Amino acid sequence: MREFVRPKVVVSKCLEFDHCRYNGDMMTSHIVAKLKDYVDFLPVCAEVESGLGVPRNPVRIVLEGGEQRLVQPATGRDVTEAMNAFSASFLDSLEALDGFILKSRSPSCGTKDVRVYPSTGKSGAVEKTAGFFAREVLGRYPSLPIEDEGRLRNARIKDHFLTKLFAFSSFRKVRGEGSMKDLVAFHTENKFLLMAYNQTELKELGRIVGNKDHMPFGGLIPEYQVHLYKAFSRAPRYTSNINVLMHALGHFSEDLSEREKAFFFEWVQKYREGKVSLCPAINTIKSWIIRFEDEYLMKQTFFDPYPEGLMEVDPVHSHMREDLWK
Repeated sequence: MREFVRPKVVVSKCLEFDHCRYNGDMMTSHIVAKLKDYVDFLPVCAEVESGLGVPRNPVRIVLEGGEQRLVQPATGRDVTEAMNAFSASFLDSLEALDGFILKSRSPSCGTKDVRVYPSTGKSGAVEKTAGFFAREVLGRYPSLPIEDEGRLRNARIKDHFLTKLFAFSSFRKVRGEGSMKDLVAFHTENKFLLMAYNQTELKELGRIVGNKDHMPFGGLIPEYQVHLYKAFSRAPRYTSNINVLMHALGHFSEDLSEREKAFFFEWVQKYREGKVSLCPAINTIKSWIIRFEDEYLMKQTFFDPYPEGLMEVDPVHSHMREDLWK
């Protein structure tokens, strides 16, 4: 079984950690609660750290002279400078980090869906933007996995986030403690995963690891990181996943019966048509990896990109734990 490096993740403190929302509530988040067993979280409440208490009058983003300000309408208090100062100071204090999970729609932490108002009075929103803390995060860490708990309810978004998060945490260990041997091992184990994500960057990463100029480990790592981050900049297309499955099949296709291959191709076709997830086809390949003891494929992270305990159908959408007929 694959051993995973525990990612280091900044999380909005109101998500499963503390009663620090403006009304004194704590928000539930299935994914954050589940990740506590697998991730080292660093909880933070940007609004409290900017001098606002609990409970507090809510803040909103308001346009003033064409500029966005963070204002508390009930008191008229402007906390823009305080929020910006805290955001910079807090992020300056961080060392190795792998990702962020922030509170959706929050004027401090929302990543993209925060309402902007024309005034502090009663009026509708005129646009949407990122919260003040979130925009500082996005500006400093454009390549890291950064999501809000709302978007992580989507299975595809969650899968991409977790895959990227655990790949980056593994690379962080190689970068900080490793050697050229460790980098080669990391690249080899992630070859199929990188093939799914970005074949162009996979070739570039292979060139770097090839190290024809015999550069030292410390000289290669920065360039490797740049292209690794580029490779994971977007989720794989379904056709790329199918391509990887076909490469894996090639390892033992001559040892399979025609009926076995037909069974596998049926799952691939159903996946291509959007009728099932990738899991049935992957599990079929994994059964053959075990059957034929293919050590190379056993180490490929494509088949186990993050801990098995996180590979679950989202109960919010599946209702699989509910008795719907009682």
